[in-house]
Amino acid sequence: MPPLPSSLLNPRLSFSLKPLSLFSQSFLAPRKLPIPTQLLSAKPRTFSSLASVQSSATDNGGSSSVAGGGCGGRSGALSPSPAAEEVQRIDVNPPKGTRDFPPEDMRLRNWLFNHFREVSRLFGFEEVDYPVLESEALFIRKAGEEIRDQLYCFEDRGNRRVALRPELTPSLARLVIQKGKSLSLPLKWSAIGQCWRYERMTRGRHREHYQWNMDILGLPGVTAEAELISSIVTFFKRIGITESDVGFKVSSRKVLQEVLRCYSVPENLFGKVCIIIDKIEKIPIDEIKRELSDAGLSEEAIEELLHVLSIKSLTKLEEILGGAGEAIADLKHLFSLAEKFGYSEWIQFDASVVRGLAYYTGIVFEGFDREGKLRAICGGGRYDRLLSTFGGDDIPACGFGFGDAVIVELLKEKGLLPELSLEVYNIVCALDHDLQGVAATVASKLREKGQSVDLVLESKPLKWVFKRAARTNAQRLILVGNTEWQKGMVGVKILSSGEQYEIKLDELE
Repeated sequence: MPPLPSSLLNPRLSFSLKPLSLFSQSFLAPRKLPIPTQLLSAKPRTFSSLASVQSSATDNGGSSSVAGGGCGGRSGALSPSPAAEEVQRIDVNPPKGTRDFPPEDMRLRNWLFNHFREVSRLFGFEEVDYPVLESEALFIRKAGEEIRDQLYCFEDRGNRRVALRPELTPSLARLVIQKGKSLSLPLKWSAIGQCWRYERMTRGRHREHYQWNMDILGLPGVTAEAELISSIVTFFKRIGITESDVGFKVSSRKVLQEVLRCYSVPENLFGKVCIIIDKIEKIPIDEIKRELSDAGLSEEAIEELLHVLSIKSLTKLEEILGGAGEAIADLKHLFSLAEKFGYSEWIQFDASVVRGLAYYTGIVFEGFDREGKLRAICGGGRYDRLLSTFGGDDIPACGFGFGDAVIVELLKEKGLLPELSLEVYNIVCALDHDLQGVAATVASKLREKGQSVDLVLESKPLKWVFKRAARTNAQRLILVGNTEWQKGMVGVKILSSGEQYEIKLDELE
């Protein structure tokens, strides 16, 4: 039989075909061997992929084209046996914008979350959670919100439009509507959940993050907002952040409403204007003016609005708007409460703060890095009319969201990241393989008493055990040896002092 044409052979795999050339022309009459083009590939295939191609060929009447390469136009050698297949290395990095949490990072995350939960407990909040996967309709509100373009959304196998949650507040609203009158107001709920947004990544901003939310429902007055800001200040103090590191910009969306009302701007444009104004520190001022003009505001209204937004003094704002409006009254009350709560030095008035979500209706606030190196650390406000957008009865409500990424960057900046190493109280080790079962008994008894135990699961030299103890910051080493165990005792070594003694297992505390 003549050798196969070289054009059909992949040089990398040609060794697998060389035995064919041993058959001489005198042994077999010369003839063409039809080689199914489905079996020719530049890359080896698994049996399952060959089966799918074979099925495809059958569906197409069994015809194939050498010119087309049989499958995708590729040509190559006959696939080798599965044992000879090449295993392609996967990309070992997580998807862009997401994070792994190896032990050292997980310790930091747990430390942070523990502070979130402890502050929530101190303020009398109950923890809740919601599905990471929600109906897409829950997050599609008024046009113009960035969040619409940042959704991770798709159609599931039941032809339902779903999305990975980009925030937690709409899920809270859904649950409150679901529970209805069975809930006793006011509600004080907290949550820590993973959120997803397909957005441009910057320092402290990923495409997934964890967010701490605290929400109060059923209280119409600004005492609720004052309580929420107090909880965040308490958190900052617990982790070593001071008022010289972080501040809160506070305003009210009612300020914008009063300015727009003066220029007869339709109410239905309010949400869109807020979303544009929220970009004021992100894009050039001329671009802000253009977007406001496109939204239907007159040049005079735009100039007056931008003038009001530049005000950083509540007294000056009162001179422009007068003292009779709700915005001024709410803000004055909040600043008065800040004095009583003891965090007045943390907050300042800034009319440009509006927040980018359409559902806010009153007081809004943002936590910011005073050095200006980082984006907003947290933010929130009042959203009294959110439930009606989902078909429920409105309830006065306010809350905040606090992400896990920016605060870690701030702690790095300030040199306040805690040193969180693995800590195990005991290491238990059998000195003889036959005593491994006894060592397991010792470990179990200590664990029943609530002590952490790292049980050495295989025979290891003592040098290795001591290194292990140092790495895990163990406080004591418990050794199970033949001589000691014959007396019903184990050896104990206190690693900090070097003290050693023997003790009966029942007396080991």
